[in-house]
Amino acid sequence: MRYYPIFVNLENRSCLVVGAGDVGKRKIRSLIDAGAGFVSIIDTRKADEYIQSLCSSKTVNYVCREFQESDLEGQFLVIVCTSSGTVNERISDLCAERHILCNVVDQPEKCSFIVPATVKQGDLTVAISTGGQSPAMAKRIRRDLQNSFGDEYAALLTLLGRVRPLMLALHRETTSNTAVFRSLVNSDLLETLKNKNLDAAKEILKESLPEPLYDNIPEMLDGLI
Repeated sequence: MRYYPIFVNLENRSCLVVGAGDVGKRKIRSLIDAGAGFVSIIDTRKADEYIQSLCSSKTVNYVCREFQESDLEGQFLVIVCTSSGTVNERISDLCAERHILCNVVDQPEKCSFIVPATVKQGDLTVAISTGGQSPAMAKRIRRDLQNSFGDEYAALLTLLGRVRPLMLALHRETTSNTAVFRSLVNSDLLETLKNKNLDAAKEILKESLPEPLYDNIPEMLDGLI
């Protein structure tokens, strides 16, 4: 199956995780890290110390009982991590009826979306999917890619994020702004950040940025080198 790749904004969205075993805990953590507005957790086991620590946040709630159909009310996204095929299929079917995004871990045929393997550096996220054919292959590719993206990628994205509003404030033509960002991305800036070469980074920025922003260069690089 071919999937349509998409990154979902979970801000102010309610998400549900059914099953809080080892896999469930990783899924819960990933939702929290992605900024989910509220995460509900349902499991028949008593919450352990890790789950209790997560529930110290007002945006996370744990309920110790069996799943109920009413648990789906108001949910934007559901992740199912139980060991019961019957429970998994029931939740998947109920989500389909309600047009709720649903992922059943390790059972792509019961999912309306799958969670790709990812490589992350700061705001950079690289997603890998094998269309559900081989999660193991996706994880292998992720391991290979982790060696290709170091901390300098996170630093460069932070820098570009600082440059963007300053460029927009100059009210230049879009084509001019595009040329500046292409110049920065295709320059040796990434290498200078990797090597912590402050002087070289400053020179590259002066070569690429319009003169009105020269005085902002120190604050652009602050904390990155």
